[in-house]
Amino acid sequence: MGDSVPMHQHPRAQLLYAVEGVMRIHTSDRVWIIPPQRALWVPPGVLHSHISMSDVQMRTLYINPDIAEALGLDCYVFAVSPLLRELILALSREPMEYPVPGRGEHLVALILSEIASASRVHMDIPWPSDRRLQQVCQRVLDNPGAANTIEQLADAAGASSRTMIRLFQKQTGLRYRQWLQQVQLAEALARLDRGESIATIARALGYARPGAFSAMFRKHFGSSPQHYWKQQ
Repeated sequence: MGDSVPMHQHPRAQLLYAVEGVMRIHTSDRVWIIPPQRALWVPPGVLHSHISMSDVQMRTLYINPDIAEALGLDCYVFAVSPLLRELILALSREPMEYPVPGRGEHLVALILSEIASASRVHMDIPWPSDRRLQQVCQRVLDNPGAANTIEQLADAAGASSRTMIRLFQKQTGLRYRQWLQQVQLAEALARLDRGESIATIARALGYARPGAFSAMFRKHFGSSPQHYWKQQ
């Protein structure tokens, strides 16, 4: 893990994008793991924190609330096209107070257009409000390949397994195994971005065989890990 920024908010909307590396971003009710092919849209006033999961080169854009409203009032992840990537990099080289009219103004117009038309990626991980369940979920996030049963996690949090099972369903809308799989898929994408082999990723996520991991991945994304990443 690398640098971290605690919970904070901005009066303007924020686009969080890592040119290199992977970020994990928390809001009050969601977690996202963001590789370089993705960016996160954060509306004005939304509390969020982020931590670097590898060496990260991050670019942040701020958008005035009157413009941001048209791009969404909820956080979401979207695919970063090669064009959008280059536009973001080009704008980052402009002065913070770029002249209007001028090049910066044109870059901003194109960036807003690209965000509006970008494909959204549904890879958010529901985050609970119950502190006992938060403790369990954080433990899984920190080590998604550990072979922990719900009974073991519940015991470590000082709760019964029945309580944990009920809370998972109530606060995340998912059963424990479903939630764990969401975390593992997000972790797999981050590790693919770092260039790790399928065998290494499968082992890190607790799969005895790479084929079992690939089958789980294919069931969710519709293609093998290698093919999916090449497409992205």
